Amino acid sequence: MPLEVLVDSSRQRPAGSFDEFSAYPPIADYAFLSDCEVTALVAPSGSVEWMCLPKMDGPSVFGAMLDRDAGWFRFGPDDVSVPSDRRYLPGTMVLETSWDCGEGWLVVRECLVMGPWQHDHPDGSTHIRPPTDYDAEHMLLRTVRCVDGQAQLTLDCVPAFDYGRQHAKWQHTERGYTQAVVEPEGLDLTLTLTSDIRLGLEGSSARGRTLLKEGDTRFCALSWGRRIPESYADAYRRLVWTAHHWQHWLAHGRFPDHRWRGHLARSALTLKGLTFAPTGAIAAAATTSLPETPGGERNWDYRYTWMRDATFALWGLYTLGFEWEANDYVAFLRDLVERDRGDLQIVYGIDGRRELDEHVLDHLNGYQGARPVRIGNGAYQQAQHDVWGVILDSIYLHTKSRDRLDDRVWKMARQQVERALERWREPDRGIWEVRGEPKHFTSSKMMCWVAADRGARLATLREDKDLARSWRKAADEIHADICANALDDRGVFCQHYETTALDASLLLMPLLRFLPPDDPRIRATVMAIADELTEDGLVLRYQVDETDDGLSGEEGTFTICSFWLVSALTEIGEHQQARDICEKILSYASPLLLYGEEIDPRSGRQLGNFPQAFTHLALINAVMHVIRKEQAAHRQAMGREVPEGEA
Repeated sequence: MPLEVLVDSSRQRPAGSFDEFSAYPPIADYAFLSDCEVTALVAPSGSVEWMCLPKMDGPSVFGAMLDRDAGWFRFGPDDVSVPSDRRYLPGTMVLETSWDCGEGWLVVRECLVMGPWQHDHPDGSTHIRPPTDYDAEHMLLRTVRCVDGQAQLTLDCVPAFDYGRQHAKWQHTERGYTQAVVEPEGLDLTLTLTSDIRLGLEGSSARGRTLLKEGDTRFCALSWGRRIPESYADAYRRLVWTAHHWQHWLAHGRFPDHRWRGHLARSALTLKGLTFAPTGAIAAAATTSLPETPGGERNWDYRYTWMRDATFALWGLYTLGFEWEANDYVAFLRDLVERDRGDLQIVYGIDGRRELDEHVLDHLNGYQGARPVRIGNGAYQQAQHDVWGVILDSIYLHTKSRDRLDDRVWKMARQQVERALERWREPDRGIWEVRGEPKHFTSSKMMCWVAADRGARLATLREDKDLARSWRKAADEIHADICANALDDRGVFCQHYETTALDASLLLMPLLRFLPPDDPRIRATVMAIADELTEDGLVLRYQVDETDDGLSGEEGTFTICSFWLVSALTEIGEHQQARDICEKILSYASPLLLYGEEIDPRSGRQLGNFPQAFTHLALINAVMHVIRKEQAAHRQAMGREVPEGEA
């Protein structure tokens, strides 16, 4: 059935307000699917409302999440839109939805299919990283079983190509009513819809309906590749294969036996799902332009890979034991450094492309009327000085996990240290990519210090004593400059050299070992942020009225910053407060344990692009900080010795 617009979504609502009668589901109610090349978001109604092809940062085919007329694919009961239950099959990215249809019960399972490796020659694949035994089959698969009584099932597939700008007509194939294809003009893309439900074609819509009785099964598969299921049994086999793939992958991780294990496992699966397997890049999020402020203009395209995420990605992946993914990400970074001769920008396409020109899609109304809707991200042209420190800390973490530092990685490290030392005295736009005037941001200076500090350690490992001595001297100079210019009268580190405003990015100081956790300045900074830069215990990036970010309106609390606060409080010994805040943030998880970028402290609703890699990375680090402290305290209470550094 078509999605109905219940409100005039073109009407711009005041920033900070929600429309109680919106046709759009809350952001947190979407389920996330992935085959590590394509992602999809599924509304509770059973409608796929966001999917881009042929990769996760390509043009949308289903875009109803940003405009109710921009394409959808619903598969579910005819007269029920609110399910009784939704979950992932344990340890997987296979979604199961249960429906109470009055006279009967339906159970729908769906996934983006993973199958066995299928490429005989590299010319037929875009994979750069070492292939595994699994590969994306380029298929969205949906199955249904009637487990009791009877219920009417409907299928409604209405693609709208190129972000809703192009509709195309379905055509039946030689298989008759059970298969149809659509080929949009000017796009190198063919969609094939295959089902054991008879399909009726009405222009751009392919529809089917059937009555299911107890024990009946049906399937439908939307393919953009060569593999197509022949029957329900074949579809079921592919779904089981996909579930086993995810469970086998998750089994390689190391997870503590703790009540928060489920959050860690879902975060790991989400990060894997946001990883673009052909290159190893991790997309910041699956979506574009989900608003940071309801009805506001802070709407950005996050389907790209940010250099700032690298350190946090490696922290999380190495902590949970996913060395292969961490190594693939380092290889992706190394490829960029070599290709661009060390001149790195802050964000790239997931395939490594440099140009991400930003455009506004005026024809889309936006999620709950939040406009503009943007594709591309102009931040790729910004100067952000944290990039060099991020790369060096990533290399340092990578090197600690092995017994050598090979020449290619060392060359990359040298290039980035030299860039940092050339530029660290200049202003930039900071970690938050403000669109106001460049400033001497403290966090950017700190990351330049990280570049020199980690570079000196790596030079020592290489037994290059002269270079190690030179870089250590430079690191000390940057360190002294920050301590001389970034502190206020209270001994609190501030956002940049010309202000007393606070900034949540400075919670990274103890995590990056800029100063020891017991240093009074670190403690004062962490506690000031906890007391003055929070709303209802959740952390803001900064106060918008104190920061020239080039935008108007308010924004919600940034969930990554709240998790940083947990980690920082743990570092300075405030264990109880850290655990309490961690419990609180975990309580805001979506029903499927997913997180967007922000949380509205008044309503608890999630805001911003979804799901957000940066948030899940910070969750892993924060939760592991708290768990380790709990485990250490337990061992001490039981009279067992705590190994040095484990607490």
